[in-house]
Amino acid sequence: MWGSAGRASAVTLTWLFSGQRSNEIARLRLGCVRWQHDGDPVAGNSTQILARDAVCLLDVPAHKTGTAFTKPVDPLLGQAINAWQALRPSQPKRTDKRTGEQIDFLFSYRARTVSSGYINSTIIPMLCRKAGVPAVDARGSITSHRARSTIASQLYNAKVPMTLFELQAWLGHRSPESTQHYAKISPNTLTKAYEDAGDFARNVRTIEVLVDRDAVASGAAAAGEPWQHYDLGHGYCTYTFFEQCQHRMACARCDFYTPKDSTRAQLLEAKGNLQKMAISIPLTEDEQAALTDGQNALDELLGRLADTPTPAGPTPRQITAPGTAQLLPIVGVRQGKAAQA
Repeated sequence: MWGSAGRASAVTLTWLFSGQRSNEIARLRLGCVRWQHDGDPVAGNSTQILARDAVCLLDVPAHKTGTAFTKPVDPLLGQAINAWQALRPSQPKRTDKRTGEQIDFLFSYRARTVSSGYINSTIIPMLCRKAGVPAVDARGSITSHRARSTIASQLYNAKVPMTLFELQAWLGHRSPESTQHYAKISPNTLTKAYEDAGDFARNVRTIEVLVDRDAVASGAAAAGEPWQHYDLGHGYCTYTFFEQCQHRMACARCDFYTPKDSTRAQLLEAKGNLQKMAISIPLTEDEQAALTDGQNALDELLGRLADTPTPAGPTPRQITAPGTAQLLPIVGVRQGKAAQA
């Protein structure tokens, strides 16, 4: 009686924590659990270490989708199997129908192994009776495969989740396509992913876009009148391809730029029928530095862009130079400064 109860307990914990199919659980071999601590083997009777931080490894036999492999499992499972092995009477070896080998099956008792249907016919009905829950729920009948799919989803939705390929190896699947059926994203994980996406978006510069609906409705926009104004904080840019402009974080006074202290900017701010939208602009490393590191980084960015044409055509150096000045290559200017020093 005690042997039968001990086996049922060990089979139950193996079903709940191993993530294996019922026929694989029935074919587990004696001594299938091993322990490691800091990469070194640990004796199974070293309970002090096992209770703290030893790693439990389970040897899974060859199965329908692959060869034998080893996987980490919860130490609670290893301790339950060790407890059953201590109670298990000596049993005759039996033939593994898949491999043809003579095997000491872990859950053999009274010269008989547990069947692949033992979990469905005995373990699950017993647990449902004790817990006072029905054997059928919204997902259908509770079968031996329920624990495998549940623990796979839990590992995929953990605080530090397994990747799809790690989960594939842990489940023993031949291809990631099979694993995808188990990798169900929980509502909590989906909510967290959505919130993280929002956090990421807030780390990217957000530019307000003012749409001049009067210009659109009147047809002036089709005739070339600016209708879209990017609020840069210090002014507005009317360049249609603002996202692609190299000068967007170091705006030269080109024809597309309107300072906020101008009459045009005041009129834009006064329009009551403007629709505000937000678009996210991914920044280059130089632009991000200019945004976060202050005036020095901005000056460096301006220097690198000095000879890059603005959307209006002239370069920043051509725009800011006096009319009588003779423009020199930027390399020549640096060499002249070095010579004077």
